[in-house]
Amino acid sequence: MLSLYRPGDSVLHRARVGPKLAVLLGTCLAVFVVDELWFTALCGAVVLLLWRLARVPYRELGRQLRGLWIVAVLLALFQLWANGWYEAAMTVLRLLTLLLLASLVTMTSRTSDIVDALETAARPLAVVGLRPGRLAFLIGLTLRFIPLIKERADEVRAAQRARGVEHRPLALLLPLLLNTLTMADAVSEALDARGFESG
Repeated sequence: MLSLYRPGDSVLHRARVGPKLAVLLGTCLAVFVVDELWFTALCGAVVLLLWRLARVPYRELGRQLRGLWIVAVLLALFQLWANGWYEAAMTVLRLLTLLLLASLVTMTSRTSDIVDALETAARPLAVVGLRPGRLAFLIGLTLRFIPLIKERADEVRAAQRARGVEHRPLALLLPLLLNTLTMADAVSEALDARGFESG
C-alpha cells in the first residue's frame, strides 16, 4: 500500500468504496478458508485482471512487487524448509494476492472515502464503547503516513548514496525510525494542543 490514490475514470475508480472493501475482506477470508492452490492462483489471476480493468499502469504493479519480493522469497524459503513446496507456494500466492488487491483498492479509492466507509461500518460497534469517529480518524491518519514514511525513506537512501553507504540496512533503518518517531511526536503534540476529541 505504498502508493495511494491514483486519479482515473475506470469502472473501479467509479465504484463505491464499501463494496470494494467488502471484496477485499471476502478475498482475505476466502484464500485462507479454501486451502487449495488452484483457488488461490485463480484469485491472484482475477486480481491481475482487476489491475487491467482499473487502467493502472503495469509499471505500478512492478513497483509494488519490487517492494515485496524479499519478503516473499524469505517466506517461501522458510515454508519450503518447514512444510514443503505446497505450503511455500500457498503462502507466497496469498501474500501477493492480498497485498496487490489492497494496493489496488487504495489506488482507486480516495482516502477520505475509505475513512467514511470504515466509519459507517463501525457505527454498530458504538454499543460496545467503540468510537467510530476516532477509529476513522486514526485509520485515515495511518493511511496518510504511509507515503510520508516512503518519502522519508527515499530521502535517507539518497543521502546514503551520496555518502557511499547505500548497502547498509542499519544506515537506512535508524535514521528512518528517528524520522518517523519525530513525525509521530509532532502529530501527537498537535492533537493534544487542539484537545482532539472525535466520535
